[in-house]
Parts: sequence; C-alpha cells; structure tokens
Amino acid sequence: MAKDVIIACDFSSARQTFDFLDKFEGTRKPFVKIGMELYYAEGPQIVREIKRRGHPVFLDLKLHDIPNTVRKSMKVLSSLDIDMTNVHAAGTIEMMQAAIEGLTRPDGTRPLLIAVTQLTSTSQERMQQELLIGAGINETIVKYADNARKAGLDGVVCSPLEAGMVKEACGKDFVTVTPGVRFADAAADDQVRITTPAKARQIGSDYIVVGRPITAAEDPVAAYNRCLEEFLND
Repeated sequence: MAKDVIIACDFSSARQTFDFLDKFEGTRKPFVKIGMELYYAEGPQIVREIKRRGHPVFLDLKLHDIPNTVRKSMKVLSSLDIDMTNVHAAGTIEMMQAAIEGLTRPDGTRPLLIAVTQLTSTSQERMQQELLIGAGINETIVKYADNARKAGLDGVVCSPLEAGMVKEACGKDFVTVTPGVRFADAAADDQVRITTPAKARQIGSDYIVVGRPITAAEDPVAAYNRCLEEFLND
C-alpha cells in the first residue's frame, strides 16, 4: 500500500497557498490537504489550480449531514479531480453509503473516501463530559472505523496512536490517515494525541498529515524532506 506525507495547507488565501507551493518548484510535488478555511475562501478553483500544478489533493471538508444532502454534495465534489475526501463517521453507516454513491462517477471511478473518527484535539475527558459518549475513546474510534468499513469506505482519519488498533479491527488494507504528527523537537500546538513521523510509520499510519511543522518552518522544503525521510524510510 502506498504511503505518503500530506501537507496541510491551512492558509486563508490562494496567494498564501501558492507562495508556499512555489517553494517546491523543481522538487517532488507534495500531496496537499485543502481544508475548510481555504476552500470556503477560494472555492473549487483553488482545487483546480493546485491539481493543475501537479499536486495530489486531499479535500478535507468533513461532510456530516442527512444522507441525501451528503449524497448530492459528494456528487458536486466528484467533478473535481481530487484524490481523497472525507466525511464524519458519526453521520452513521447510511450517510457514509450515501457519500460513496454521490462520489462515484458514471465510469465507476472515485477518489479515496475516508471517515473522521474523533478529532485529534478530542481527549477522553472531553468526549465523555462534553459529548456524553460513555465508551472509552479507543473503543469509540474502533467502532466508528468498523462502521466506515461496513459502509464501504476506504479508511479513516484517526490519530497515529490509534492506527494500529484500527488496522487490527478492519484489516491491513483499510487506510489510516493520521494528523497529529510532530517532530520530536517540535511543539504540540493544539493537538492532544500526537506522535512523530517515524513512530506513526511503526504503529501503522498509511498517510500522515503534517501542517505547522512544515508550513511554519524556516525552510519548508527541508522540513518536508525530513518528514519524508522519517516516515518512509525504515
């Protein structure tokens, strides 16, 4: 199974994004994540331009609504040449099945579709006290992942700390996309369940999503290459 580092382009404008991506001219074109802030600011054209520049794209909009709305929304997104997108697993199996229906093009092709289990900013205490979910966080994540598998999705977003247990429950080919990755010498910022690129590889991550350790680095290309080295090389 392919493994890769995805850079979270959490910028507020196309200009900031292109200024950043221009640093990678003449080098490997990194897989990039376009989140809600950038997509809402710039619309689908930002996706088209980043794809035109040769970058694989993970469109991270975390759809979570009634099945019919998600189906119709995914049909719109399927017209973009994205490589990966996502929903919230909390939307139920029916909603996730509707997402696949909408995302699948007439020729049968579609991007990878993954589901968010629990955000990496969520702790056991917050989940129980604020969301009133009585089960443990690991049990909840594995259950949500299994629901995604039953719905026919390709994998889940989870913290790297849960990637191994998701693989054990859902199979080695079930994709794990893991944010919450930091270099050993970097700050945790607002993430709670985090680990390093090398440890994420060992635990079972297929894709790691890295934002500020690369985008805010003094030399983003060097930071990206360091991340690739630590994650991809045994």
